[in-house]
Amino acid sequence: MAEKEEGEEAQRMEGRIYTIPLRDVKKVARWRRSKRAVYEIRKFLQRHMKADVVIIDPALNEKIWERGAEKPPSKIRVKATEIEEGVVKAEPI
Repeated sequence: MAEKEEGEEAQRMEGRIYTIPLRDVKKVARWRRSKRAVYEIRKFLQRHMKADVVIIDPALNEKIWERGAEKPPSKIRVKATEIEEGVVKAEPI
């Protein structure tokens, strides 16, 4: 029984790699686009990883805001790791 729990824990700590499209970001005002991109990443990971809380890594935040508030990337590759039940951490690749 303990072996199975350890295996589940190791499987949970592995991550999934997603390419998240951020095309909906273009629908909002230019000065809000990077903020909206963070919102879209959270929404995407909550839906796909079935998480309640999504933690955005500071490096991912820097990647989104790299070109300013008006020009976020059109898509971004993210490694999502489940830290504990219902909590996911997102890191850039």
